[in-house]
Amino acid sequence: MIGAIVLALAPVALLIGLGYAMRRGSFLAEAFWPQAERLSYYVLLPALFVHALATADLDGVPVAALAGTLVLAALTVALVLVVARPWLRLDGAAFTSVFQGGVRFNNYVGVSAAVGLFGAAAVPLAAVANAALVPTVNILCVLVFARWGTARTSLLGALRGIALNPLVLSCAVGITLQASGLRLPPGLDGGLRALGQAALPVGLLCVGAALDLRALGRGVAPTLIASCAKFALMPLATIAAAMLFGLEGMAALTALLFQALPTASSSYVLARQLGGDAPLMAGIIALQTLLAVLTLPLVLLLAPF
Repeated sequence: MIGAIVLALAPVALLIGLGYAMRRGSFLAEAFWPQAERLSYYVLLPALFVHALATADLDGVPVAALAGTLVLAALTVALVLVVARPWLRLDGAAFTSVFQGGVRFNNYVGVSAAVGLFGAAAVPLAAVANAALVPTVNILCVLVFARWGTARTSLLGALRGIALNPLVLSCAVGITLQASGLRLPPGLDGGLRALGQAALPVGLLCVGAALDLRALGRGVAPTLIASCAKFALMPLATIAAAMLFGLEGMAALTALLFQALPTASSSYVLARQLGGDAPLMAGIIALQTLLAVLTLPLVLLLAPF
């Protein structure tokens, strides 16, 4: 079991490391990476989700139980962090970064790791996981920024941003096609499949390129708080929720995998835009990305499923 987990996650770590080395070594122009990340976020990953959800056989997929497990776990950890905020002794901006570090997840690492562990059968599970988590996590983070961030944003504007999120839209399109029984036209089917296959390697290279080891020393205590919430509290909440919903097998492991992921590199952008502590967020991203190399195999190995 240990060997299988390590072998499944090794390509993920390799591509992240390669992206880090390519950017630090100036192998490509600096302007390439923001454009590659934009391509991945707005085109490649949405294509993967649309194709996976539209063409997948979901008859054996416990969609409701999987979504319920993920949403309940995210809400639980979010509530714990908000209730504990007075005792954390953090200012509002710093708390928003800790909150993001505790509840957000890296889509690229999650989908890649799931496919590495379970093969093509994990793609529809990963798509369902994203369909449940992306809107939930974004709504929670926007609400926290609205309350404690230094840059105020209107609720209508925040909801519009969530509704227009490319990952939310692509999951909605895929689910609609699946529910309606419509099929992708042959040409479009092949095009979306090809784009989706490029999403994971390009996305992981971008994760590595965004990794900033210089940020590791920024805010040690809040960084550790966010990492404990992400790598300890969130997996425990997910296991409890999975047992409550009767989720088991590959679906339960996929849920646990997604909730034990490091926070998304896009958290830094959100921190800058909505009045969070961006330097602290950079440190949380860097530490969690490195820690995940150890924590992901450990969490999966100790899973009671």
